[in-house]
This record gives sequence, C-alpha cells and structure tokens, in this order.
Amino acid sequence: MRKNYIHPVEITLDVVCGKWKGVILWHLQQENILRFGELKKLLPGVSQKTLTLQLRELEEDGLVKRKVYPQVPPKVEYSLTHYGQELEATLNQMCEWGKRHKDKVGQNNQPVSQENS
Repeated sequence: MRKNYIHPVEITLDVVCGKWKGVILWHLQQENILRFGELKKLLPGVSQKTLTLQLRELEEDGLVKRKVYPQVPPKVEYSLTHYGQELEATLNQMCEWGKRHKDKVGQNNQPVSQENS
C-alpha cells in the first residue's frame, strides 16, 4: 500500500529510518559489496534476525540488491542499487552532521565511524 506523504523529508526518513538501515547503507556505499557476515561484523550489537529484516526492507524499497550465488555453502552478496547510490550525498551529510554534533546528542558509548575523516 502506498503511503501519502506530506513532505519530501518524510519519504527519505521512511526509507532510511530503522535502527541499522542508515549504517547498512553507509557501509555498502563505502565497500560496494558486502556479504551478510561482513555486515554483521561491522554492526556490533545487531542480531541476525534484525539485520536480515533491515536488509530485506532495504531490498523491498529498491535501495539494496541481493545477489545469491548457486553454490554450497550459499554465498549472498549485498550492494547498493543505482537508486540506493543516489543517497550518497545525503548519507555523507548525515555522517558529517553526526560527527559535529555527537557531543550534543545522547551518547551511547559506541565509537563513531572514522571513515571519510
């Protein structure tokens, strides 16, 4: 079912909000292609179930592509679609804003990513 949005910011937040979605998109933007286990290592504290759900939602929204290789054991890779790559500037700005304002926002004692520093 298609949602009725009042403002374009709602659309963006609806797509990238989720505890891990923004960070998943960030890492896929930085690394281009990641396997599930690699993503899990980059996101300490995320459960397998939550990561699977967030990836599935990003895939359904057309931001992430899931490529399954027909082999044993199964090999699955995740990457950004062209549509997802369009978020690069937005993700970079969000990261920079977070770095500048991390002391003003509630701290959770997690290290801030140092990419693009």
